Amino acid sequence: MVVAALVLAMMMAACGHNNPKSTSTRGLARIMCDESFESVLEQEIAVFEYQYPEASIMPEYINEHDALDSLFKNRVDLIIISHDLTPDQKKSLKKLGRGYRSKMIAVDAIAVIVNKQNDIDELSMEDLRDIFTGKVKRWGEVYPTKLKNDTIKVMFDGSGTGVVHYMKDKFLNGGNFGPNVYARGSSQDVFDAVQQYKNVIGFIGVSWITSDLKKAEIPIAEKYEQLKTQNEVTVIDFTDHIKVMPLRGDDKIEAVKPYQAHIYSGDYPLVRSIWAIDASYNGMLDHGFFTFLTGVIGQKIILQTGILPAAEPVRTVELQ
Repeated sequence: MVVAALVLAMMMAACGHNNPKSTSTRGLARIMCDESFESVLEQEIAVFEYQYPEASIMPEYINEHDALDSLFKNRVDLIIISHDLTPDQKKSLKKLGRGYRSKMIAVDAIAVIVNKQNDIDELSMEDLRDIFTGKVKRWGEVYPTKLKNDTIKVMFDGSGTGVVHYMKDKFLNGGNFGPNVYARGSSQDVFDAVQQYKNVIGFIGVSWITSDLKKAEIPIAEKYEQLKTQNEVTVIDFTDHIKVMPLRGDDKIEAVKPYQAHIYSGDYPLVRSIWAIDASYNGMLDHGFFTFLTGVIGQKIILQTGILPAAEPVRTVELQ
């Protein structure tokens, strides 16, 4: 038995010696991403794996609380969430003996979507506050509408997602929503509920509702060549399966939809950042994908999804 075990160990070692070493462009990397950013990250992964055929990125789309928990428990090295690490989180990583690098990779917007039968033309930030707290319970209490007797049902993609945290901080100072607010499970579930029920209002990352993401993609080889040579994108519109509600900021006269121009100008009031946080070593595939996301082609992909690429220097923390 001992001899057999030694022979098996030697065979396994020999096989491992012949396997190609994992590098920044080869191997397997498991990453975690806030579910609301899934539609964008899938495109990033497709192009990266086309550019580097020996690389395999394995994403898991979860809420950002669980993504952070996995980072600190050393289950994963690269996460994508809606904020940078807090000072306390940075200290915690350092105590664990882990360096990290982080960068804002996108400026996202939260789209407010309703059923196509909803005949309200716009909402204000004050309207949303009243809806979230339960002060307003029926659509007729917001504006005169044919849905005046319909109870407002608010749908989010989950209970611990970046969208939920953002809205709590924005409207409730981190407090709790009213009883009319529900966690649906995923962005796709929110989209489906709004499409099916006329009294529902949903909150979803804007990249989920750009019409081109729901259509057949051009061949990846053609897309890759376009990304390398083109520096402009056409105006991106939204899907017509639901209604995208224009919003009016507290200090604004006009209500606008979350088009890229309005995100960039600051006229659209529900804007947040998306961050990539990488605690892997230099030369690992996780680091290679982080570099891709923050590089020229990765940022061009973001520009083509209806949100804005970010341009902020990488902050790298080295352990002493």
